[in-house]
Amino acid sequence: MKIILSQDIANLGEEGDVKVVADGYARNFLIPKGMAVVCTKENVNNLEQKKAAIDKRKEEKKKAALGLKDRLAGENLEIEMPVGEKGKLFGAVTSQSIVDELNKLGIAVEKKKIEVPEHAIKMVGSYVVKVKLYGGESADLKVEVKGIEKEEE
Repeated sequence: MKIILSQDIANLGEEGDVKVVADGYARNFLIPKGMAVVCTKENVNNLEQKKAAIDKRKEEKKKAALGLKDRLAGENLEIEMPVGEKGKLFGAVTSQSIVDELNKLGIAVEKKKIEVPEHAIKMVGSYVVKVKLYGGESADLKVEVKGIEKEEE
């Protein structure tokens, strides 16, 4: 079924895109939730009228992503974790840990947009984490994992 997206949908497209999807996906999910409309002449005409506003929103998202990319490239995130023998961490640094540290710095990033090497960092050291941004852009964030000695009980 041919549809017009009413909003950005991950792994499908952006607002205003015309896509072909499975009939059931369109009828049972996208259209009832207001995420898309059926591609008809009337809806295409409505899309043409809204095109300028949609393009403006896309441009704003792109500018915001580039600003965030510059800010992340300049950051050197330090995370302290309890450490055992030979620099092995008790626990692991995950994408959620990185999101929490970025929030402390006033940077809001979704957890699912952070790609941690091998899904979790389990050793002390320096790492580069990829952060996905709008429009296929990505930023490299330097993460320094430091160990703190675990106290004996």
